[in-house]
Amino acid sequence: MSVPQGPEPAQLVISLLSAQGNPLDTLSHDLEALFGPVENVFGPLRFDFTTYYDIELGAGIKRWIVTVQKLVDPARLAEIKLSSNGVERKFASKEGRRQFNLDPGLMTLGNFVLATGKNNAHRIYLKDGIFADLTLIFRRASYRPLEWTYPDYSDSVLIDILNRIRETYKQKLEKQR
Repeated sequence: MSVPQGPEPAQLVISLLSAQGNPLDTLSHDLEALFGPVENVFGPLRFDFTTYYDIELGAGIKRWIVTVQKLVDPARLAEIKLSSNGVERKFASKEGRRQFNLDPGLMTLGNFVLATGKNNAHRIYLKDGIFADLTLIFRRASYRPLEWTYPDYSDSVLIDILNRIRETYKQKLEKQR
């Protein structure tokens, strides 16, 4: 019989998409109020994998990857996604068009999981309309995409950044033990 144990804390990683300069100029205060001090920012990175967001966000979308200092309880993933949705709404136009797309994910030593409001066969329902999307797994010294991983998360540049973030996360875990 297995003995249930709580998971190790996870590294919160937030992907920010915007066509309006550096989104952190606008969002830093809100993100830090919700999740704590920002630790690292990577970007701007190219985002030409899809035109899905162009109508809403505008042309010339770039991505920033943000990590926060404090590790989080993985059970908070749905709450984190709902909070980030609130930030998106706060800065949306009167017509409801977002200026920013925020996609929070949780990094563990074994995987990277995104939060989403869209169901699919490989997603696990968490609560309040939010699902967990197993996006990458860590094998043979790197995060690896799965057959359903979005093309932008399969990109070697983003995977390299996530591998670097994992090293910092691993050091944090070692200090906590």
